[in-house]
Amino acid sequence: MEIVENVYQLDCASHGHVFFIRSDEGILIDTGMPGLAEQILAELKSLDVAIQSITKILLTHHDIDHIGNAKALQEATQAEVWAPQQDVPYIMGEKNRPGIKRIMQAVVHPQKPSISGVYQENQSFGAVRVIHTPGHTPGHSIFHYKNVLFIGDLFQESKGKLKQLPQFYIWNKEEANRSISIIKELQYDWICPSHGMPIKRGVVTEDFLKKF
Repeated sequence: MEIVENVYQLDCASHGHVFFIRSDEGILIDTGMPGLAEQILAELKSLDVAIQSITKILLTHHDIDHIGNAKALQEATQAEVWAPQQDVPYIMGEKNRPGIKRIMQAVVHPQKPSISGVYQENQSFGAVRVIHTPGHTPGHSIFHYKNVLFIGDLFQESKGKLKQLPQFYIWNKEEANRSISIIKELQYDWICPSHGMPIKRGVVTEDFLKKF
């Protein structure tokens, strides 16, 4: 699904969306649940994307439904994989995820990518700007590209409304609330959550953000 020109939400990853930006260098944002790598690659090819044109895979955070195909896609594309520094120990299996996520990681074992770099303050990849938004996880980060915000799990869309993820998925609720408030200062037309559908800025987004 094309959200705006050259920005796509891939149809094959319905739980934990994967986004593709077609620019001077192809950029993937998140990689979905494990086992979808071949479907992701096939959908990219259907969009006339040369697989080797993908040079960056940017992870919003360490959850399994975001890093699930990072290693396989890295091997297929030879792209760099970037992640938040605070979340790398969870991605690499050096720390256990907290709460219910620990149960999930005991059942699902995503392969570990090679982390090419960690986000620095005010980091950009061309026109893609990284914004540190801790709370859902210690290093949770979102991305601002032109008029689009890719917000990871900062909050979600459901039936045309916006809401936070359940408390048991959130590492630090106070931090998460502060991070949501950051969006008020940004210029954008579209919000792309990892769960739910893209939503255009308007009454729904403004009413939600008033709470923070």
